[in-house]
Amino acid sequence: MAGRRAGVAHLRGPRFLSSDPTELKAALEREARALGFDCIGVTAPGTIEAAGKHFLEFIASGGHGDMDWLAAQPERRVDPRGLWADVRSVIMLGVNYGPDSDPLAILAQRTRAAISVYAQGDDYHDLIKKRLKALARWLVATAPSDVKVFVDTAAVMEKPLAQAAHLGWQGKHTNLVSREFGSWLFLGAIYTTLELPRDGAEIDHCGSCRACLDICPTAAFPAPYKLDARRCISYLTIENKGPIPREFRKSIGNRIYGCDDCLAACPWNKFAQEGREAKLAARDELRAPGLTELARLDDAAFRALFTKSPVKRIGRDRFLRNVLIAIGNSGEVALAEEARRLLDDESALVRGAAVWALGQLVSREEFEAMKLTAVSNEHDDSVREEWQAAS
Repeated sequence: MAGRRAGVAHLRGPRFLSSDPTELKAALEREARALGFDCIGVTAPGTIEAAGKHFLEFIASGGHGDMDWLAAQPERRVDPRGLWADVRSVIMLGVNYGPDSDPLAILAQRTRAAISVYAQGDDYHDLIKKRLKALARWLVATAPSDVKVFVDTAAVMEKPLAQAAHLGWQGKHTNLVSREFGSWLFLGAIYTTLELPRDGAEIDHCGSCRACLDICPTAAFPAPYKLDARRCISYLTIENKGPIPREFRKSIGNRIYGCDDCLAACPWNKFAQEGREAKLAARDELRAPGLTELARLDDAAFRALFTKSPVKRIGRDRFLRNVLIAIGNSGEVALAEEARRLLDDESALVRGAAVWALGQLVSREEFEAMKLTAVSNEHDDSVREEWQAAS
């Protein structure tokens, strides 16, 4: 098995067996469902030209923020053939991860942390990749072909390809929406040299609905179907490496990793909850953890709690930055002690967030008294700026 990058596999199959394409596709669908995929479709590699144009406009506008990997080698992303010239069919697959309860209910529990639904269990990259590789092995053992497997880690436009393969459509929140599973689908792709029968593209069923746009706490959608990632809470709490811009801190509330608001607001989700068994279980300790406990995590404890979780990738310092923003928004004066303790943290990113949290929770007199000592001992300009800005 070649291809060392996580989420990408290049498999070569024996060239001794031929199959009727329609029969092969039907067998592929059966095998995919047996492996735990909830939906599957096939499209040609040249079907996302319009999406590629919109992607280039998105990059040109700077809407991707600091996600430089999105802008790198765009020709590999806007057409699957730019990534692999030999691809003849793109097999798109989805796994339903719809929650078993209202993911927005936690937002009212201000002393507890809201972690995005997809990150409450094991890392979906690992879970889906295993299934994709198993399906790819089955395919190359059944029909003469070469394949490559992708799980959200390579230059693949999964959502436009999924729409072209009839799995759903890109809603006004730019995420995929399915008539069966709502906004809760993990996606994976198999590129193959086989010529397989195509599925027709799914049409847009959003109509006049604006639920996903109107619920966004930070107004991250300048227009329907357009996202400014720099304003998105998922970007701010995950991809953003520096301090969270002050203009968004109050709007973040207690969301410490990602945001489910636009997904959860979609009315098509009602179909995802009817008779659907949860495929990717959440860990109880990550459903609604307390801010106090999270604020006390050192690096070892952080890694232990989030083992196998996508949360671990942002590191303890960015994670505590997010926790401290939530503490500042909690309205719970007792939590000020957690912020006070973190004023001495080794990380300037953590110290700066602790300053802001204290400014939200303690009296002006108390804050100014702490500032007199702290500023004289602080050597990081960004933290000193936090003290000044909070005055």
